[in-house]
Amino acid sequence: MLLAWINAATSYLMPKYIHTDVKTNGYAVVTIKREPVNSMNLDVWTQLLDVLEALEGNSQVRGVIFCSGLRRSVFTAGNDLNELYAPRTSLERYTAFTTMSNQFLARLYRTKLITICAIRGACPAGGCCLSLCCDFRVMSENGTIGLNEAALGIPVPTTWIQLMSSVIGQGRADKLLQFGTLVDASQARQLGLIDEVVKNEEEALARAEEIMAQLMKTPDDGRHTTKSSLRNELSMVWGDEKRLKEEAVQKFQRLTHPTTIKSLDGVFTRLQKSKI
Repeated sequence: MLLAWINAATSYLMPKYIHTDVKTNGYAVVTIKREPVNSMNLDVWTQLLDVLEALEGNSQVRGVIFCSGLRRSVFTAGNDLNELYAPRTSLERYTAFTTMSNQFLARLYRTKLITICAIRGACPAGGCCLSLCCDFRVMSENGTIGLNEAALGIPVPTTWIQLMSSVIGQGRADKLLQFGTLVDASQARQLGLIDEVVKNEEEALARAEEIMAQLMKTPDDGRHTTKSSLRNELSMVWGDEKRLKEEAVQKFQRLTHPTTIKSLDGVFTRLQKSKI
């Protein structure tokens, strides 16, 4: 009810950050564009879920590629820190935000669609998690990626830990997650965080489209049934609304702790200095 009310009350005021181009050959390109760095707030996650649901309901669409439409070299800088900074939000807002974002990610992880992430440049935190939910990841040579929440003083969500561990193994994930490490494209390829590296940013989307054409040669029924067997168990736990709302209360208590607020104060200060 909370999410439905928020959606109904704000949808007509919501700027459009997600743009969809449905191709004639059976897939869509979804472009995220919220200048300057694609910070993912409640609006972005809401629009992503709406678009994914619409594409799943379109019988002409078998796959989707996610990419960035920014002027700068960033896929997405991750979650908007204003959604996590207790002095600027509320428990109600945070509950809506974390529920919406995780329900989208859980749905993306198990979707029947073939999913590819075309990554230009930086891809930390929420952007990294989005990419890990996809079936295939292409990154430009100048890219960096990782779940760096711990470096900001914020715990990595349990389901995000499980996701990364399932992709690269617990031992490798352990080292990266505890210390909020971001790795470059070459390291990410060696770890299995991404599947291919391309030299130039412009090549990322083009290569993703080539890979999509190859992957679409696989019959959908067998592929999707296998994907469901691999992913449904985690996805159903991940996207459970009751669990997410209960977890939000616990997480918000951490966000209101003075040490967390102080840590994010430092992040905001560093970001402000970088603009000067």
